[in-house]
Order: sequence, then structure tokens, then C-alpha cells
Amino acid sequence: MSTAILAGIARTDEPKTMLRRFLALDAVVTLLNGLVYLVASEEVGRLIGVDDGFLLGLGIFLALFGVAVGALAGRRQPAALAVKTVIDLNLLYGIVSIASVVLWFDPSTAGAVWIPLQGLVVAAFALLQISALRARDAR
Repeated sequence: MSTAILAGIARTDEPKTMLRRFLALDAVVTLLNGLVYLVASEEVGRLIGVDDGFLLGLGIFLALFGVAVGALAGRRQPAALAVKTVIDLNLLYGIVSIASVVLWFDPSTAGAVWIPLQGLVVAAFALLQISALRARDAR
């Protein structure tokens, strides 16, 4: 992904700021998703056709992960290894989300749309973060 495209998305041409903004956006979306799963696991479970106990556990993980990513985004210079760990977990989450619809879950129609869609969003965060990390480290 070119730096010009990243700069447009992040509204800055400073790679360090781009990276921190992409991490912060990831943190907010992940934390909100986790909180929804925590607060409304039964309702969401019925809507998407996934066990509410599973969603509750996933909500705990996502909320904690969102807080950790937010803390990383708040650093002046996020450590490359920590950012790479976030990227790897985001890519894994994206892959598992898409695979889960075929391999494990029998979701409702809403779930068959929601589960892969949110997996793709998480994978997109990873791609943005990879590009911003590379741009930052190239300077």
C-alpha cells in the first residue's frame, strides 16, 4: 500500500502518527465489539446463531485486547515487536472468523454475513498497520 494512500486514510503523512492512529482505531472498534458481546451476548448470539457462552468469552478477550492495543497506540513510539504481535493476532482473527463459518459454526443468515465481514475488517486493520509500520521503519 503506498504511503500516499495511507496518508489519505490517516490524514497525516507522518508514518509514526499513521501507525498510532491505525492502532487507536483498531483499539476502539475491538473494545466496542467486545463490550457488545459482553453486555448482549444472549441477544447477539440469537441474532447471529452463535452460542452466547462463546460470545461472552470472545467479548472478554476482545475487550482486553482492545485495551492493550489502545495502550500501545498511546505510546510515542510503539515497539515494533508489539505492533507485529497485534498484526499477527489480527490476521489470525480474520482467518479464523472466515473459516469458522465453514468449519465450526452454523450461523443464521445475519451471522453468515457478520462473522466474515468483521473478520475482513480486522484483517484490513492488520494490512493498514503493516504498511504504516513499514513506512515508519523506513524513515
